[in-house]
Amino acid sequence: MDRYLLKPRTKINLAKIDPSDTSAFPEEKDEGLSRLEALRVKLRDLQALLRAEQKHKVLLILQGMDASGKDGTVRHVFWGVTHYGIRVVPFEKPTPEELAHDYLWRVHRQVPRNGELVVFNRSHYEDVLAVRVRELQPKRIWKKRFAHINQFERMLADEGTVIMKFFLHTSPEEQKRRLQQRLDLPHKHWKFNASDLEDRKRWPEYTKAYEDVLAKTNKPWAPWYVIPANKKWYRNLVVASLLVNTLEKLKMKFPPPHFDPADYVIE
Repeated sequence: MDRYLLKPRTKINLAKIDPSDTSAFPEEKDEGLSRLEALRVKLRDLQALLRAEQKHKVLLILQGMDASGKDGTVRHVFWGVTHYGIRVVPFEKPTPEELAHDYLWRVHRQVPRNGELVVFNRSHYEDVLAVRVRELQPKRIWKKRFAHINQFERMLADEGTVIMKFFLHTSPEEQKRRLQQRLDLPHKHWKFNASDLEDRKRWPEYTKAYEDVLAKTNKPWAPWYVIPANKKWYRNLVVASLLVNTLEKLKMKFPPPHFDPADYVIE
């Protein structure tokens, strides 16, 4: 899994990273799906430990181009995992109230508490991505935000939050195929947004923006992983593997009871 972990202080060229790579799990799709189901079982057990121990907090950040599979990753990786102790936060266009505060205000309110795993579907990184590419703020504003974000994440890590950041890496050809499905398949019409086509025209600008994000905010306390995401089953398998590996390293244990079970009789 370390093959997808970015090295610190490395210049990023996404064109040199294969979005169709399957080298970590070279088996066929059916075998990969079986492995994913086994990982889901482990994840359910680890999430129960996380919630019971109330010692750690975990933040998983998903970013990627439109149609890279952020929703699908959440749906398939956490399939069958109890909703207690897991929370998914989709960050969409800011509300008037959110715009009236600093840009990190709405984000800080959603970070995990002890015993909780929170998934950000998009995140504070939109404020150095979409804001930049769509020219919603001048460069002198968004450029400062790299330092803000690094300091914000460092504070979270210092306070005990485990941070994992996943960039779901897709090709423009795969994005075109998925967007076309949203037009062709009736059950996917609801996912289509005309603004996605406008952003697609800005693919080179978004690529450059993401390369800057990955290079400037890849820190030991909040590392970035670039996940090959052209093949959905493989994307889900890699994310699940990384998450399970990270949770296992926490060496969590169920807390001892605060009472003597022998003192109670259920009649």
